[in-house]
Amino acid sequence: MKKPASKLDEATLPFATIPELNAALRRRDISPSELTKFFSNRLETLGPEYNALAYSLAKEGHKAAKDIDDEFKRERFRGPLQGIPYAVKDLIAVANYPTTWGAKPFSDQVFDYSATVVNRLDKEKAILIGKLSMVELAGGGGYSSASASLQGPGLNPWNKSYWSGGSSSGSGAAVAAGLVPYALGSETSGSILTPACFCGVTGLRPTYGLVSRFGAMALSWTLDKIGVLARSADDCGYVLRGIAGSDSNDPGSAHKSFYYAPQYYGKLSDWKVGYAEIDFSQWPDEPLRPAFANALTVVKSLGGQMTESRLPDFPYGPVIGAIIDSEGASVFEQLIRSGKVDQLADQSQIDGLKASLNYSAVDYLKAMRVRSQIQAAFRDLFANLDLLVAPTRFSLPDRADQPFDETPPKRPDQKGVGAGLVQASNLCGLPALTIPCGLVNGLPIGLQIVGPPFSENRIIAFGRAFQNRTEFHKQHPGVGHGKA
Repeated sequence: MKKPASKLDEATLPFATIPELNAALRRRDISPSELTKFFSNRLETLGPEYNALAYSLAKEGHKAAKDIDDEFKRERFRGPLQGIPYAVKDLIAVANYPTTWGAKPFSDQVFDYSATVVNRLDKEKAILIGKLSMVELAGGGGYSSASASLQGPGLNPWNKSYWSGGSSSGSGAAVAAGLVPYALGSETSGSILTPACFCGVTGLRPTYGLVSRFGAMALSWTLDKIGVLARSADDCGYVLRGIAGSDSNDPGSAHKSFYYAPQYYGKLSDWKVGYAEIDFSQWPDEPLRPAFANALTVVKSLGGQMTESRLPDFPYGPVIGAIIDSEGASVFEQLIRSGKVDQLADQSQIDGLKASLNYSAVDYLKAMRVRSQIQAAFRDLFANLDLLVAPTRFSLPDRADQPFDETPPKRPDQKGVGAGLVQASNLCGLPALTIPCGLVNGLPIGLQIVGPPFSENRIIAFGRAFQNRTEFHKQHPGVGHGKA
């Protein structure tokens, strides 16, 4: 881990990386208690400005930090996350505190146990300081506006007129605004990649089963994954090392651990990188194309063996939609049948959840059969490729104060890698990293890197190489204030 020489000040501290914060703590430039107070104050003061804070755990964080102060005084160093504050999406349980799932029917819900990821970070001596807002029920049933959340619409720190992305809306906004050094989010079909992309931070969705979901709300048992939103690819690696591992409490656990060592993952020049020119030149909305062309130039300069590729031809959207709706109907059956579903903020989500009860076993099994074919096709694809690279999103975020624009954008008939990649890679349980790659009209855009199962070190190494050549991940919307 690199140790930067320069000291952090109040302007740089909110946007410091994990290695920078760790070095400052070890040098005793700042104590864990002081760091916790600094970020807790920011989260409590500025979190509501972006509708990002669901619940402050500052008091508990301060208590934990005092013990860790003593460890640093005695030079008892445990690892890179020791003494560094973080926050979690509000579908991750913290014992004896509210876990609302972003939804009014569950606003008083309290569990008497914490999620496995919280317990693991506690062992790493990381300091939990808050729960972060989210789209209600992680978007189960579909939703039509950013306001589908208990705390109100997630606002983008780069420009508060725009959405921070869903469903990990608070996690994206909190990291982008420098309210926490990193946050945990979850993804079923894009809920880490989208807010990380829209908010200009780095987001890692791990391989299905690598990180335990015990203690986290289920939306789709065969698709849900917990991951990280942070400052850099490097930071995501350090956090993943802390939260990954086998867990008998999660039936979907892959029973694998993760050791972060991207520097030992081979030469980038040996890797075959699948991409499609059309994804960068024709699929994005027109204002985004020059920035994506620049990002592709950087990708090509990294030295990988660039290989024009196409995704296998499958109806990824309808397949993942049928699976999420069917499994979600089972998860939320009691909520729907009791009528409490009507308390949700978004009418289209209420309607979608009610309609999800109409899926039959035949519909679900058909979708799962096609999913098996998709997984086989991706195994064949990765027999000849090491990575896939494409824009994370082809458009800038929607406005936060209006219903989403449902008008289908004009896109080319020809498809490359990017169209359907988020849905396809989730169906296959593949890891993905999104990294900032430009600003368009003052809003961030992102590049997604997808690999075969358990290739996290490789995708992080590729992301690191890109970030070593660019400054996009070091840009931030200013200390405390996005544009109003």
